[in-house]
Amino acid sequence: MIKIVFEKDKNRSAAYDSDKLVGVCTYNHLNGQWIANHTAVEKEYGGRGIGSKLVECLVENARKEGVEIHPICSFVKTEFDKKEEYRDLLA
Repeated sequence: MIKIVFEKDKNRSAAYDSDKLVGVCTYNHLNGQWIANHTAVEKEYGGRGIGSKLVECLVENARKEGVEIHPICSFVKTEFDKKEEYRDLLA
């Protein structure tokens, strides 16, 4: 079973299969925003919606922290385009 967690100390949401890291959505801090810069999922885990869940985790935690997200990662941009409920956090 894949577990999605937010790792604030590592500036990322992460996907684990048991203790194996299988995906990340990373960000940097800039001017009070989170710059979502990279999303990756191990090839053998592709097609399971893990990338979308990683972005969802990032969005949920940005809401908790009260910060906006500036997506420069093309995958994150696409997720924001598809999901109207994310757009209030768009920087």
